[in-house]
Amino acid sequence: MSTEQRTDTTISLVRHADAVPEMDAQIDPEGYDALGLSVRGAAQAEALARRLFATTALDAIYASPTRRARETAEPVAAAFRLQLSLDERLREVGMPVVTLHHLAAGERAAAVRAQLALFGKTAMRDGTWTALAQTEPPQQVRARMRALIGDLQRRHHGGRVLAVSHAGTINAYFAELLGLTRDFFFPTGNTSISTLRIARHGPMVVRLNDTAHLERPLDTT
Repeated sequence: MSTEQRTDTTISLVRHADAVPEMDAQIDPEGYDALGLSVRGAAQAEALARRLFATTALDAIYASPTRRARETAEPVAAAFRLQLSLDERLREVGMPVVTLHHLAAGERAAAVRAQLALFGKTAMRDGTWTALAQTEPPQQVRARMRALIGDLQRRHHGGRVLAVSHAGTINAYFAELLGLTRDFFFPTGNTSISTLRIARHGPMVVRLNDTAHLERPLDTT
């Protein structure tokens, strides 16, 4: 069906694939945002691309500028022969940049893993991340995501759009959509698909945290 015949716009927000470094990984001293996908994450991204290509149509694909998000989106873009567009508004919740130059190479993977664990533990415990110093205010995250979704709906009216983002950002947007006070309310799986459909009466949640493509063993060889 052509986009001219469709009136509803479907937007799927996908969390990036796994980028938690193996303990023996060589870590870029610039920190987590400079890291690419782990071996497991690369397999997850390929599984996502296979599923989407076999089951849906896409008219456009966007990603957060972070390397882990781009590397998740690239196999999907290649499968559909679409140009990948980057949008800063899809970035993760803003946090102080933690570089690792002060650590020995063998200590960096553990430091990154600890940083990620702290964010996840805090967000799931409190339903937000404000206990962590100098983080982006939740209302600011919600506002930039509202603006992004509005732009995508206008730009691709009647189309199907995929946008690769991050756990905190996806949580905040769907919390806004569902009228929740908690900013972080579900453990967003790597490469999980959360979809909304926007019609004349407004947006409607179609699915949340769908990881069916990961339910078979991943080929990480």
